[in-house]
Amino acid sequence: MQRSSYPAGGDELMTIDQVQQTLRRSRASIYRYVNTNHETINPPFDPQRLNPEHRKSRREPLLFHPNEVARFARDVMGITTLQVELKTTPPNPTEDLLRQVLEELKQIREVLERVEKRLGS
Repeated sequence: MQRSSYPAGGDELMTIDQVQQTLRRSRASIYRYVNTNHETINPPFDPQRLNPEHRKSRREPLLFHPNEVARFARDVMGITTLQVELKTTPPNPTEDLLRQVLEELKQIREVLERVEKRLGS
């Protein structure tokens, strides 16, 4: 019997680290289970693999829906009791700074594009 515990909302996606902790497997073994392909960003669903959520580019991190992790654990790995818990990570000052830098770069780009349009007209 499968037992799953979800946070409020239940639609939060899991990172590789969270999947690793949930399934109690090494990072390398999790990557071996993941349905990825060098030729396509989003390969078709494979019931024998751990299928990540769709990505727009290869640079996006692999994220997994808790239901998919539970399905994989039950159907493929044979784990009958699984508790999936998502814990929010505390704010990271480095990530906050990078977000601010990104926003500032976007604003600079917008200004440069406006100036370019004026000069080109």
